[in-house]
Amino acid sequence: MTQPSSEAALAPKATFDAVVVGGGIAGLQAALDLADQSYRVLVVEKQASIGGRMIALSKVFPTLDCASCITTPKMSAAAHHPNISLMTYTTVDSIEPAGTGHLLTLTRKPLYVDTTLCIGCRLCEYECPVEYPDPFEEGMGSIRAIAVPFSNAIPQYAVLNPDYCTACGACIRACPTDAVKFDQVAESFTVEAVAVILATGYRLNSTSLKPQYHAAESKNIIPPLFMERLLAPHGPYGRVLRPSDGKIPASIAFVLCAGSRDQSIGLPYCSRICCMYSIKQAMLLSGALPTADLTLYYMDIRAFGKGFEPFYQNAKAMGINFVKGKVARITPLHSDPATGAGRQAALSAGQRFRFSSGHSHLWPRT
Repeated sequence: MTQPSSEAALAPKATFDAVVVGGGIAGLQAALDLADQSYRVLVVEKQASIGGRMIALSKVFPTLDCASCITTPKMSAAAHHPNISLMTYTTVDSIEPAGTGHLLTLTRKPLYVDTTLCIGCRLCEYECPVEYPDPFEEGMGSIRAIAVPFSNAIPQYAVLNPDYCTACGACIRACPTDAVKFDQVAESFTVEAVAVILATGYRLNSTSLKPQYHAAESKNIIPPLFMERLLAPHGPYGRVLRPSDGKIPASIAFVLCAGSRDQSIGLPYCSRICCMYSIKQAMLLSGALPTADLTLYYMDIRAFGKGFEPFYQNAKAMGINFVKGKVARITPLHSDPATGAGRQAALSAGQRFRFSSGHSHLWPRT
């Protein structure tokens, strides 16, 4: 097994035509576009693999194409392109003007694995006795203390998590190339570039921003990326199950605008993607759980892009319920306090009323 040759081994002060900060779908596309025009490009990614958020998604709207089928070829193309160098597990400490270009200071965090020796065989992972919640699976699955981040990660280097490693030495004994290095330390680099492209992506608001939704009190009140992993064919369970007890939910509520257009938490704007994203998930759930009752509670549906309005209309034609109104609160039902398997919520939509659901899905703005 060979690894991509473009994983960068930088000189103390390397020079590139462009540095792309962020190895997600936007950063990879930008890097490929530049590299195809013979520019030398460095892609800097803070995670151990490129691919960003999109590699963890199930499908994309409005075409419902497989997210991995779109992202993985671009990851591979970037990793093997002669004009692209990758620096994963690396952060950008500073960007300073320097003549007609920019001077970047980078720090590569220790993998505790020598990437010049690692062949991606995963024997260290198979022998490791320690497991912890897998961040790629949003904590719903588990991963070994030393492991390749996920099955189609690029590059396919193992990463050791020192917070969980017990230094038992099983990985060292299992490695056929002596690539595991417990004494590895962070490295700093200085890079010069004519241009810098920031493609740093997004992050979701914490569900704790809206305490009236009581997300901390129920395992079944989940953010959207949890649902993405449940829907993904390579997800933690292989199907959609209720996190609290592993049962199939009979009803699911989507709470849109849970943190957007909300002056009370200082977020007056709309992210513009959450409506379509939640409609997509509801449509996928309709196929995965054909008997489940699916309801979206929304302030406004903003189907603004090409093909978005027909996508929304198709969802309604499939029998997915759309209720216009702002969810005021969600309260775990006392009938099942241990799991929060049922919830009761008050909705403000001209008049106040209540609904119950077996599974609530918070849609925080991005």
